[in-house]
Amino acid sequence: MNKNKSENVLTEIRANVDSFVGHEVMIKANRGRRKCLVKEGVLEKTHQNIFVIKIKENQQVRRLSYSYADLLTDTVELKLKNGDKKIGVI
Repeated sequence: MNKNKSENVLTEIRANVDSFVGHEVMIKANRGRRKCLVKEGVLEKTHQNIFVIKIKENQQVRRLSYSYADLLTDTVELKLKNGDKKIGVI
């Protein structure tokens, strides 16, 4: 794949994810060996190469970060909490 083309795809994914900052989301992350993490949280912020999801569990607040490439390779699925719309898919 052409380097410029892959950069453009990641830029489009980043812009799509950035438009949902502050929304409640569901994340499903494949952790390998049949392990899958499913959590609900808020898309807190985006950075150049990663996005951050804030999760409240019991009385603790955790932050999970993933790269835009994780969305591209389907290692991570990001959806709006109140719908089936996938985020970061072009």
